[in-house]
Amino acid sequence: MAARLPYPQGLDYTSGTIIWARHVRAVSGALHVNSSFVRTEPAGAVVRLVLNRPEARNAIASIEDCDALTAALEQAQDDDRVSCLVLTGAGSAFCSGGDLKALRDGTGIGPKAKPDATCTTYRRGIQRMIRALWRCELPIVAAVNGPAIGLGCDLAALCDLRLAGTRASFASSFIKLGLIPGDGGAWILSRAVGPARAAEMILTGDPLDAGAALAAGLVSRVVDDAALQDEAMALAVKIASRPARTLRLAKRLLREAQQQRLDDVLELSAAYQALAHETDDHREAVDAFLEKRAPRFSGH
Repeated sequence: MAARLPYPQGLDYTSGTIIWARHVRAVSGALHVNSSFVRTEPAGAVVRLVLNRPEARNAIASIEDCDALTAALEQAQDDDRVSCLVLTGAGSAFCSGGDLKALRDGTGIGPKAKPDATCTTYRRGIQRMIRALWRCELPIVAAVNGPAIGLGCDLAALCDLRLAGTRASFASSFIKLGLIPGDGGAWILSRAVGPARAAEMILTGDPLDAGAALAAGLVSRVVDDAALQDEAMALAVKIASRPARTLRLAKRLLREAQQQRLDDVLELSAAYQALAHETDDHREAVDAFLEKRAPRFSGH
C-alpha cells in the first residue's frame, strides 16, 4: 500500500441508518470523473460509485471505462472528507464483465493484432483498475444488485464487504468463452471463497445465486432487492462514523494480512497501533466510553 495516508475531517455521523437518495450532495472541485460509465454520488463521508451503462448490463467495453473507475477510486481516496465507498451498478445488473461485442471486434479491452499488444492492453486497462481497487485505502461496500459475471464477479470480490440483492448472481465464466481470468480472478476468488470453491467456479464457469453466494461466504448478507441500496448505504455510513484515521489503518492492515506472515503482521499491527494511540479520536473514544456518552469524532 502507498505510504501516503490522507485523513478525512469532521465526521459527525452517529447513526448507521440513512436513506441515501436524500443525502446526495455535490462536492465542488472534487469527485468529478469525466466519463459516462462511472457516476459518483457523494453523501456526507460516503461516496457511491455507480457503474452506469444499464442498457449493456454495465459491461466494461474499453480502457477508458477502466480508467474511469480507477480515477473515481483515486479521487475519492484523495478527498479528506470521504471515509467509505459503495460500489454498485445501474439498472438490473451489477456488472456483466467485458463487452463481448467489443471483444469480438477487437475494439475493447481484449485481443489485439499481436499477443504482446493484448498483454499490454490487459495490464494498461483491466489490471490497472484491479490494482486500484486492491490498493484503495477506503473501505468499499459492494451492493450487488444483479448479475456479477466474469470481471464483474471479481470487481465485487475485491470489495471489503458484499451485500447481495435476491436477484444477484456470481459467475467466473471465462472458461465458457475459452478464456482464463485475465483480471487476476484466480488470486481474488481464492481469497474470497477459498481455493476449492474458487477452483469449482473458475473451472466450470457455473454461476452461484444469492443464496449459494451467502453459503460460500462470497457475500455477508442477502437482502430484498428494494432494500439493497439503503442497506448498503446504512452499512457504509456506520463504517464512516468510526474514527477516520484509524479506519484507513484498519483497512490497510486487512489487506496486508492477506499477503504476509503472522510475524510481519504483528510488527505492522504494533506500528499502526502506535499511530492510532496518538489520535485525538482515540482519546475521545475512551473519554466517551468512560463518560457513557456518544463519541464526537473529529477525524484527527
